[in-house]
Amino acid sequence: MSPSTPPSAAALAPLAGRRIRAAVIGTGAIGRGSHLPALQQLAAEGETEVVAAVDIDAGSVEAFCAEGGVPHAYTDLARMLAEQRPDLVTIGTPPTLHREQSVAALRAGAWVWCEKPPVPTLADYDAVTAEEGAEGGPYASIVFQHRFGSGTRHVKRLLADGALGRPLVAHCQTTWYRDTAYYAVPWRGRWRTEGGGPAMGHGIHQMDLLLDLLGPWSEVRAMAGRLVHDVETEDVSTALLRFEGGAMATVVNSVLSPDEVSRIRIDCERATVELTHLYGHSNADWRITPAPDVTGDEVAAWQDFGTDVPSSHLAQLRELVASMRAGERPRSSGEDGRTSLELITSLYKSAFTDTTVKRGEIGPGDPYYTALHGGAHGWAPATEVSA
Repeated sequence: MSPSTPPSAAALAPLAGRRIRAAVIGTGAIGRGSHLPALQQLAAEGETEVVAAVDIDAGSVEAFCAEGGVPHAYTDLARMLAEQRPDLVTIGTPPTLHREQSVAALRAGAWVWCEKPPVPTLADYDAVTAEEGAEGGPYASIVFQHRFGSGTRHVKRLLADGALGRPLVAHCQTTWYRDTAYYAVPWRGRWRTEGGGPAMGHGIHQMDLLLDLLGPWSEVRAMAGRLVHDVETEDVSTALLRFEGGAMATVVNSVLSPDEVSRIRIDCERATVELTHLYGHSNADWRITPAPDVTGDEVAAWQDFGTDVPSSHLAQLRELVASMRAGERPRSSGEDGRTSLELITSLYKSAFTDTTVKRGEIGPGDPYYTALHGGAHGWAPATEVSA
């Protein structure tokens, strides 16, 4: 490469004029129901081709490939990466495998699109980003599909432009219901295998969307409880959150709530914005209520969301592919992808230590950097309780 060649041009060249070769890691429900359909839609548009799939269950991956028209089935990730040399891998395996698989793919030159929770700890996340390319990729991004789609794009623009006035008060709610049978599955409710409770495994999407809309947070004060289920992790948490811009928010994450809802509400100086849904949203799920002195023309402009593009894996993957072709860092990667994991880690630390935690204070040497339970008595497994 010439010294004067822009990094983006260098990254673009290998992908110019051809389809992006993709491989699916993990052929369970998320791979079958979300990753493969999104890749197939982009294949129909001439953007991608699915060249391989990997799973430790030979029967599962062979059925996946037969049903999805994927040419190569593997039970060994390293062999697949060496033989197929994919440009992109999607990861839909349990969180404890995400670090190892992401690092392997990045070292093989593949971009990564990994399901949430991204990895179990901030230490793991930083280890993955350390393997990214310096300029032009490959990069590792996280599946935060609720950030994407026409509704989020429209509201984010209104907030960024100041049209709604300064954000003041917010509410972020993920109140779902999971019964005893759900937690009878051995790996659920355990720090080592699930990574965390509803704050980590369920509420992460709405918290990530709230941060995407309102920008950096500054401090959090939280409580967590184990009210119903016999688990290591929490089954409910609440938090008070302050943003750098001054806005204050309440956050509730629960698996104890029969009337299930996912909800974000932001009260600004000139309007209230509210999103109410469950597992995904479209334009119709957003509502903007103006303050009394706002003119009709302004309200009409605010409420014009344009063509409906629902939040989805497809919406995020389409943008990721565009970033790959441009050789640019995609959204939901690097520091942008780390922000919600840092908030959740800080939420746990606050709840388990009864302190206010500020953004940026958890790093190497802090017990919460390497374990979300932080070794806290009553929360950590007995063998990991800190002195």
